[in-house]
Amino acid sequence: MAGVTDLRPRIIADEKRRSVYTWALILIVLVILVAGYDQASSMNSGDFLTGLTKFFDYPGEIVAEAWQKRADFPGLLVQFLPALLETLNIAAVATILGGLFAMILAFLGTSNLDVWPPLVPVARRAMDIMRAFPELIIALFLIFVLGTSPVPAMIAVAFHTAGALGKQFSEVNENIDRRPIEGLQAVGAGWLQRMKFAVIPQVLPNYLSYFMLRFEVNVRASAILGFVGAGGIGSELRRTIGWGQGAGDETAALFLLLILTIIAIDQLSSYVRRRIIQA
Repeated sequence: MAGVTDLRPRIIADEKRRSVYTWALILIVLVILVAGYDQASSMNSGDFLTGLTKFFDYPGEIVAEAWQKRADFPGLLVQFLPALLETLNIAAVATILGGLFAMILAFLGTSNLDVWPPLVPVARRAMDIMRAFPELIIALFLIFVLGTSPVPAMIAVAFHTAGALGKQFSEVNENIDRRPIEGLQAVGAGWLQRMKFAVIPQVLPNYLSYFMLRFEVNVRASAILGFVGAGGIGSELRRTIGWGQGAGDETAALFLLLILTIIAIDQLSSYVRRRIIQA
């Protein structure tokens, strides 16, 4: 107890020093922001505060145009369904392929799963590289090589998904209970058998949760990639937003389809995860 008492003043001093450093950093950032405001505002086409008051003008125009043409709104939702299905196909294929590679990398990159030690850093660095490149950059490069089609978008999203999901899967693997693995190993089970019967049942609910969350993210990423020629709902958004005045009803319909899709994916994820946990 005496040793703990002796450490108390040092811990308090460290906490105070950390608090001072934190507030000093915040103050420096604020000073830089204030000092650079005038120069940044002068470089813009208009004053920042003036532009901020007009922030909701364009969304307001979209809502107003959609309300004026509300009778045609259900027909627009049906009209854009093929584009939405194309985006969902890109996201689904990319998530499945990326998820499979992520599982492989996660199992090879987790040290407590009895993997050959030299493979662990290799798998981890591979996942780092995969998630370091944004989907948009990869898609632009692939579009230059393969041309404008959904294929570059699918490859780009799958590549990034493998790195991002692999990192999350490996963290799930690190928190498993090793006793089932040791029990199977004691009776002579091979590595694949130990992974199948001792690890996968433990990690599957969390894997599925991360997988569905990534699918949701990939739907949005696939929509964004449509702006650079990858097809799907993003291409329609680029067209309607580019038209500006008069296409607000179509833009609103596209956004509504995306929102409803994300809600549906979230509900499906919750349902499937509950079924797996209760099984």
